[in-house]
Amino acid sequence: MRRTYADSRLAVTLRRLRSRFGISAPRVAVRTHIPWYWRALAAIAVLSISFALAGWVYDAGRKIAGFDRRETEQEMTALRDRVDELQQEAARLRALANAGESNVQIERTAQQQLVRQVKALEQENGRLKEDLAFFENLASAEGKEAGFTINRLRIEPNGNPGQYRYRLLAAAQGGKKDREFRGSLQLVISLQQGGKSAMMTLPEPNDPAKQRFNINFKHFQRVDGTFQVPVGVRVNSVEARLIQDGVTRASQTVTL
Repeated sequence: MRRTYADSRLAVTLRRLRSRFGISAPRVAVRTHIPWYWRALAAIAVLSISFALAGWVYDAGRKIAGFDRRETEQEMTALRDRVDELQQEAARLRALANAGESNVQIERTAQQQLVRQVKALEQENGRLKEDLAFFENLASAEGKEAGFTINRLRIEPNGNPGQYRYRLLAAAQGGKKDREFRGSLQLVISLQQGGKSAMMTLPEPNDPAKQRFNINFKHFQRVDGTFQVPVGVRVNSVEARLIQDGVTRASQTVTL
């Protein structure tokens, strides 16, 4: 019994060995071990080739469809150059236009100055004519009754609100040549505001600067100055008087 058990056990062992190394043994695959970095490099190479191939196929497809990148880039470069040329030309024309506008402005300013000079000369010529006529009348009045006159009274706005400038020529006529006037100028101003009329006399009695209205002449004297009225008040007329010893020796009125 003991030997039979041993023989059966040996037979089982032999069958197992025969099944592993015999014809019915399982197949064994022997593979070579490759490091991971070589595998990664191979994968990158395959992907690069794939991308390059895809790009070539894409470019080829666009060429077949009539779209060429090089031609497009050349055309875009030509358009950019053309835009730069046009911008430079526009800048040059703009500079010429500005220069022309500056020249026109200079000419316009010079023309305006000439017009002002011509007007000033015309006004001066008119004053000279008036002076000539006045002195002719003054010379022809020699031997007549002595007296004083006010000539060429002018009242004009002075530019500031409510301020006016007055001009006049006071003269002696007839009588003795050494006759002298010593007195003052008085302005009687007619005003209107809100439908109401009022009178203002200059200089006022308490005016500390009333000496500026004093006049002293033998033959004639030009008088000018300014006066101020309340803003918004309308000046209707101004009467200028020559006052000597409390008596009005001459007067003239101008209506605005």
